Amino acid sequence: MTHEEKRAWIMLMVSLVAYTGYAAVLLSRTEGGSLTTTPYVAAMLWTIGGAMVASILAEIGMGVLNPRASRVTDDRDREIGRLGDRVGQAFVAIGAVSAMLMAMAQWHWFWIANVIYLCFVLSAVVGSLAKVITYRKGVPQW
Repeated sequence: MTHEEKRAWIMLMVSLVAYTGYAAVLLSRTEGGSLTTTPYVAAMLWTIGGAMVASILAEIGMGVLNPRASRVTDDRDREIGRLGDRVGQAFVAIGAVSAMLMAMAQWHWFWIANVIYLCFVLSAVVGSLAKVITYRKGVPQW
């Protein structure tokens, strides 16, 4: 497994675990009330910050466990990286357009913030999944 594939796995797992944790905390705070009245900002910020720290620590751990691993990237790694980034970036655009439409419709900021966060997570998950699958199946020839 190449260094870049390991990085894709780390991003995939950290993103899934962090968002699942955020959703669990958010749902545990509703207490039968409306989601829009649930305090979410601190949980969202802690989750995002925690995911960043977890990703950094996982990459450091990966380097410590295998210090001699090559970090050289070749054309295949770069092509897979571009493919995964293109696939994932679609969700960033979807999130931006969705947030803009929600703001124009004057939706509650809770929904706007959560749609943006969800689309960032989907971008990371789908982009990383595309990279992992491409590493396993090969770069498609168009």
